[in-house]
Amino acid sequence: MGLTAVLALLAAAPDSTQWLGPKPATEVRRVVTLAPSLTEAVLALGVGQRLVAVSRYDEAKEVVGLPRAGGFSDPAVEVAVALEPDLIVAQHAPGNQQAVEAMARAGLPVLALKLTSFEDVLRALTVLGKTLGRAEQASQLVERLVQVRAQVRERAVTRKPKRVLFVYGFSPLIVAGPGSFAAELVGDVGLVNVAQAAPTAYPVYSLERAVALAPDLIIDAADTPDGRDVVRALPPLAKATWVSLPSKKLLHPGPALADGLLELETLIAGP
Repeated sequence: MGLTAVLALLAAAPDSTQWLGPKPATEVRRVVTLAPSLTEAVLALGVGQRLVAVSRYDEAKEVVGLPRAGGFSDPAVEVAVALEPDLIVAQHAPGNQQAVEAMARAGLPVLALKLTSFEDVLRALTVLGKTLGRAEQASQLVERLVQVRAQVRERAVTRKPKRVLFVYGFSPLIVAGPGSFAAELVGDVGLVNVAQAAPTAYPVYSLERAVALAPDLIIDAADTPDGRDVVRALPPLAKATWVSLPSKKLLHPGPALADGLLELETLIAGP
């Protein structure tokens, strides 16, 4: 699908953007981001100098010295309010809703962006680019994501499909289900997601269920090794090929997904 078709699709789809509090000033000069993917988007749009605080999980060298405004599910309301930003950018999720609503009640403009699916990411970049006066740059980021995905899909046609389980955590066992951007991207490289029938995008699976699915490949995207050895020892999971992501690019729903998808393609291709 070309860029024009993608933009038309985004325009026709229901808008998942949520504004809370007042709308921002005409020119947004002070920005707080509450997730690494959102920080990366601001940096990729070329306006990193406007960032005045980021989340505690941000690792980009450009934001090392900035104040930390809490985490994804526990944003620091007091920190954000004290910085008097023109805009707070959050990832829309039930876990942080109370905090972002408190920021809005304090008179701060909050832009909550849904980042579950690949389409959500394209829309979020488009909306954020327009809000920051960088619509052209956002269009370029969207175009690269669309082009890389199309190229990877084309190469995957000749690849023998493998059944994969994409794991976010082992204790409990959290996997990529239908509708998640990770599940979409493993499909792009020619893999078949064994959790595609799950009821949610990020389901918790029992060990028994994982064993019954008998994947050929397990992609380890967990932050910690807690519970990994237990899962890895279970037959037939012990017989599966295990690989770990070389970076967090495939885990950050933003402009990094293009490089993350290419990393995943190389990873499953093997030596």
